[in-house]
Amino acid sequence: MAIRMIREQGEDVLRKRCKEVTEITPKIVEIVEDMLDTMYEANGVGLAAPQVGILKRIVVIDIGEGPIVLINPEIIETSGKQTGNEGCLSVPGKVGVVTRPNYVKAKAIDITGQSIIVEGEELMARAICHELDHLDGVLYVDKVEGSLEDVEAEEE
Repeated sequence: MAIRMIREQGEDVLRKRCKEVTEITPKIVEIVEDMLDTMYEANGVGLAAPQVGILKRIVVIDIGEGPIVLINPEIIETSGKQTGNEGCLSVPGKVGVVTRPNYVKAKAIDITGQSIIVEGEELMARAICHELDHLDGVLYVDKVEGSLEDVEAEEE
């Protein structure tokens, strides 16, 4: 397992649509493990494969309840609305106000190739939407209401 370099806003890889994973190979497992290590090292709650330079539909999320791996994820249901500050490991030192669904249900496959359904509210819903946007080349800065602000020193 290894820490990978997080790509930052302005790098082309962040604006490309990712390809579906067709088979769970040892290489895919290694990518997922590296993504988890990288996310934890950077104190993030989510990371998408293009953020480490890989154009595959893979996302990892951990909002403090243990890691979730989503391969070829797709949002199948949303409801409600929440508006709040959002940041991104690919846009360091900045936050912006974004409105997202308050509830999200997504389907994906896990690292063993099994179909899974993941549901989340509030932070988990925000994380799912944010990370899945990355798979289509969309950054949260595209959705910011108002302007980006510098992260205050006391925030993480």
